[in-house]
Amino acid sequence: TSYQISKSIHILGGGEPELYDLNHGVETTLNIARNEIKYHVDVELDLREIPKVSCVPSEVNQVIMNLVVNAAQAIEEKGKVTLKTCREDEGVVLLVQDDGCGIPEKNLNKIFDPFFTTKPVGTGTGLGLSLSYSMVENNGGTLEVESEVGVGTCFKLRFPLG
Repeated sequence: TSYQISKSIHILGGGEPELYDLNHGVETTLNIARNEIKYHVDVELDLREIPKVSCVPSEVNQVIMNLVVNAAQAIEEKGKVTLKTCREDEGVVLLVQDDGCGIPEKNLNKIFDPFFTTKPVGTGTGLGLSLSYSMVENNGGTLEVESEVGVGTCFKLRFPLG
């Protein structure tokens, strides 16, 4: 099932938009996240040659971090997170896919809502995905999710060109 959800939170500006290499963002963000995920998650990269996109790099890197950390947390013992970039239609796409527990259909339309979390009390604020969604929108992009319980989840981050 695929949902495109419209939720909006005002984000305080994180800088000015600039032309940014999304592949570079993926690599630098993974270097930061690697310590948190390295013991139970194998990361697979498939970074294609793509044009730069206009965005605020710090916001986009925060979105990548949120998606990677959430993907790793969805994997209980050992699993894989794949990050893939490609050019699609008139835009650039980043896929963040995991082979974790998946998101039940009843929760899919709520995951971008502020304060929605399925994590135990005290372990999640429920703000990561709602903030990510807003940051992506603020940068002219879209964020979509597809998930199947027991199979995994794929977030599709898309930015238009020029």
